[in-house]
Amino acid sequence: MEPTNSLRQDGESEGGVLAHLERLETQMNRSHKRLEEPQAVESRLRKLRLQRDKLRAEVEHRQARVKASTASVDPDQALEISEQEVLETKRKNVKAILQAYRFTGLSGKLTSRGVCVCISTAFEGNLLDSYFVDLIIEKPLRIHHHSIPVFIPLEEIAAKYLQTDIQHFLFSLSEYLNAYSGRKYQADQLQSGFAAFLAGPLQRNSLCNLLSFIYKVEPKSQSFPFCARLMYKDLTITLPTDVTITYQGMEPSSSWEEQQTSHENLFRTKSLHKVFTSFARGEKLDLSISS
Repeated sequence: MEPTNSLRQDGESEGGVLAHLERLETQMNRSHKRLEEPQAVESRLRKLRLQRDKLRAEVEHRQARVKASTASVDPDQALEISEQEVLETKRKNVKAILQAYRFTGLSGKLTSRGVCVCISTAFEGNLLDSYFVDLIIEKPLRIHHHSIPVFIPLEEIAAKYLQTDIQHFLFSLSEYLNAYSGRKYQADQLQSGFAAFLAGPLQRNSLCNLLSFIYKVEPKSQSFPFCARLMYKDLTITLPTDVTITYQGMEPSSSWEEQQTSHENLFRTKSLHKVFTSFARGEKLDLSISS
């Protein structure tokens, strides 16, 4: 009985050792797996450090090259490079202005030396004349060619704004041109459409900021009792600042002062041809308007 029991016990003992060894092997495998993760992380860190060091070396190399090239450039050349950057910025700004405001009458195209700007004028929805200014973008900015009338103060506007605010320069010039075209359009409309209301031709100067004419208000009347003198002191507007109406007859009527006041206010507040449209329609003047 004892040997049998001994063998059984030994067998149990042997099986217990094997199981224990298997448990140890499992634990070791788990330990190795735990160790693999930090090793993988460390491997990735080493790769990242190598990439960082490589990039840092490349940056330092480039900085050294830039520093060396800067040291070899004389101050005048460095200033020239800086000025070129400024001019290129101005060129881009002009392009942006033209793109942003092409619906306001400003348009243009880039040229090899700068930009050619076209200013289209209009009055009361009527497209009128167009003018161009060819700008050379250099330091200082320069007007190369243009079609601006000689009586428009182009040089004065350029002296104020061209070098400091090109957007203001373009809009100020556009304002003068639109006002001139508007005044000219009104004078042309009066001369061509209402000649029967005028005694002789309309008198005007180049800027169309001084107009004078003798006129009547009743289409069937044979006399031309009124004389008008319109002055536009502000060259950026299309309505007169000063209006003088005088009577051409021997004796003014009893309502003359009221007529004078009414006419003067009409010319100050309405387009010239619209005033005469009212006369042609026989519309009753509002004599209650005060000056």
